[in-house]
Amino acid sequence: MRIRLKLPANAQFRFLPGQYIDLLIPGGIRRSLSIANSPEDEGFIELHLRNYGGPLSNFVFGKLKENDLLRLEGPFGSFFVRDDSDKPMILLASGTGFAPIQSIIEHELQKGSGRQMTLYWGGRRPHDLYFDSLARSWADHGITYVPVVSDALSEDDWRGRSGFVHEAVMRDIADLSSYQVYACGAPVVVLSAKRDFTGRCSLPEDEFFADIFVSGASPSA
Repeated sequence: MRIRLKLPANAQFRFLPGQYIDLLIPGGIRRSLSIANSPEDEGFIELHLRNYGGPLSNFVFGKLKENDLLRLEGPFGSFFVRDDSDKPMILLASGTGFAPIQSIIEHELQKGSGRQMTLYWGGRRPHDLYFDSLARSWADHGITYVPVVSDALSEDDWRGRSGFVHEAVMRDIADLSSYQVYACGAPVVVLSAKRDFTGRCSLPEDEFFADIFVSGASPSA
């Protein structure tokens, strides 16, 4: 679900690309979602939500209607681009971890930063790459996009890269010592990327920045 929240007319909501907000929904439930739009897009907040069957998913997919009022708090988080570096960036996303990466990329493009950016976006099946066309359009602005699918079925007719998304990075760039990495998505993806990038590809630990998504349906959430 692509959720767009219109802010009150007088609201001065400032955030850094990559940060998140907390949504407060009926029943005293609070859930965190990353902001998907760029700060330059004033007046609204865009969020991406996959239906995992948790309380927020049930509310949004089953009850939320246009023009409903929602409460939010934020922004929160330290997942944002470090502007004191000109190193090329590897942007690694799985599933809806694409949302904060979208915010980062669109902001970098709008400010004309000129930094080299390569996006690796992974999903189990092709339809998990739900904004594939948007990601491909960024190629016109010099951004390299590598979609990776781990569990394609025959009916998917997938002809792109296969396997784990962080391993695709390692196959393409064996030495990450001169890069910054921004990773967002499921714990197994982010933690595997940090372990292998720092342990096998010479990425400095202080150049790995991440935000781990945990489903609200998970017992550990």
